[in-house]
Amino acid sequence: MIQLIEDFVNPSFLAGLSCGIISSALIYRLLANDVPTNLPKNEDDELAYGGPINNSGQTYKLLLVVRNDLKMGKGKIAAQCSHAAVAAYKQILHKDPEMLKWWENYGQPKIVVKVDSEEELLSIATISRSKGLLTSVVRDAGRTQIAPGSKTVLAIGPATTEAIDEVTCHLKLL
Repeated sequence: MIQLIEDFVNPSFLAGLSCGIISSALIYRLLANDVPTNLPKNEDDELAYGGPINNSGQTYKLLLVVRNDLKMGKGKIAAQCSHAAVAAYKQILHKDPEMLKWWENYGQPKIVVKVDSEEELLSIATISRSKGLLTSVVRDAGRTQIAPGSKTVLAIGPATTEAIDEVTCHLKLL
């Protein structure tokens, strides 16, 4: 017991403990500045569930539309969806950084749905663009499972859930 008390009053231990507490406080302070403080709360004083909500009550998501007719393996689908998500992120970063901040800070919702043809994928992309939604179509390099240049995944958004659902609510989850 005496050894334990001596360890706590050891100058090296106290210096390390102090540095840890100060570092943690500084990191917390830096990170806390990135989180909006005007989010709606529920009665339990926790963030209301349902996606990122801005001051107007809108929620946001990124929708990934996968071509089911290509019969890609799970790993291939994951890789193609990753390419689409990165492309969508790059677009929104420059076009609407404020909306991106909300989408990032509160979960970055991503939904994956399927279509049965390239024509359907391109039709949805055209309609989405005509409504002002950001879109990214991924073309495969053709090194593994499918032909080079095949259009594999369409990313729509991030955008308001309402705007995306207007175009894609008929699509089924992958």
